[in-house]
Amino acid sequence: MHAPSGTDTSGRLARVVEVPGAVLLGLGSILGTGVFVSLGLAAGVAGPAVVLAVVLAAGVAACNGLSSAQLAARHPVSGGTYEYGYRELSPTLGFTAGWMFLLAKSASAATAALGLAGYLLTGFGFEPTRAAITGLGLVAVVTLTAVVAGGLGRSNRVNAVMVGVTIAALLAFVLGAAPAAVGGGAARFTPFLGGGVRDLLHATALMFVAYTGYGRIATLGEEVRDPRRTIPRAIIATLFVTMLLYVAVVWVGVGAVEADGLAEATRASAAPLEIVARDLGLPAVAAMVAVGAVTAMVGVLLNLLLGLSRVLLAMARRGDMPGAFGRIDETSSSPVRAVVAVGVVVALLALTGSVTTTWTFSAFTVLVYYALTNAAALRLAPEHLLFPRWVSWLGLASCLGLAFWVEPVYWAAGLGLIVLGLGWHGFARSRRNDSARSDH
Repeated sequence: MHAPSGTDTSGRLARVVEVPGAVLLGLGSILGTGVFVSLGLAAGVAGPAVVLAVVLAAGVAACNGLSSAQLAARHPVSGGTYEYGYRELSPTLGFTAGWMFLLAKSASAATAALGLAGYLLTGFGFEPTRAAITGLGLVAVVTLTAVVAGGLGRSNRVNAVMVGVTIAALLAFVLGAAPAAVGGGAARFTPFLGGGVRDLLHATALMFVAYTGYGRIATLGEEVRDPRRTIPRAIIATLFVTMLLYVAVVWVGVGAVEADGLAEATRASAAPLEIVARDLGLPAVAAMVAVGAVTAMVGVLLNLLLGLSRVLLAMARRGDMPGAFGRIDETSSSPVRAVVAVGVVVALLALTGSVTTTWTFSAFTVLVYYALTNAAALRLAPEHLLFPRWVSWLGLASCLGLAFWVEPVYWAAGLGLIVLGLGWHGFARSRRNDSARSDH
């Protein structure tokens, strides 16, 4: 009997992925809600300086990506910073990383669901009211939760098709809107820093979340050839390509309808690029953007539901979450209870009906998560370092600094949830210790 494709006879995954394949996978994990929704949110905060915010966020993401790559090379296990925190920092910080991941990515998934609803509604000519966006977003969450609970994952070929459709849609938008952007001249980009440094850093925090799918590349340690060389190169290349796409899209968007126009389209419909294309008299481009956005955000939502359920499963198995979430359904070979729990949380967040609320909350929590990633990388022994320590120090300082430039209500809520999570963690550890003593 022959080994399945993609594995070798030792039972380990075959090392077949090189830099181009890893970049493609990274783009599939990154391109989605960030470019189709959050660029408009950031433009509403920083105005024309959102272009600079996109570049600064890419730099922060690069530092974090390289820290993730070092940790993945040292600890080739699933679970991300939840596991790295346990192994390099402490159980408390490891739990905090896992807790932040659950909060951040649940909020990102809710944003994807609302963005998906906005693009579907406008694409089919319906009025994108808040009630309609919320209702359709909930339908998307329930439907895809059922799909994930059934044990369905996405293949690399499907990922490649989805990435191709997304990039084609973005290029169509850039090329279609470019004449209007050029015609608008430099006036639409002045004053460039009208909101000052504070608004620039706030927008950078929002845009950072739009890059965070690069962590998927760091988990490929067992599948890539020469991972110590391939993974860092793939992360940098992915972030560079993503940054170029983001800069191009936001430049033509602001140049064509001004930053306020892009922000208003986001608030009104959660589908800013499609609205801009229609306002510019480009119905064919608007249709392409709608298809690309829907395809991308279906993929993002599927990936997030899969990833969230697996982290919840890992935390439950360690005793950091209720044990019921650590069981695998024999029929579907899927952690059904974990998937359903994640789906319920995402649905509750989607009930806000506001992409501003879900995305901004995601920004704070994901920045705390990656601050812990950099802190874990700083604990690596010298022989396990792939890059100078200043890379992780810069990533740590950037994440902690940017986290508190979002509105105080979001970081206050985030800090409150950290305290709540740590209270649960202490209670769970106490119960495990009592149980262990009674067994003896």
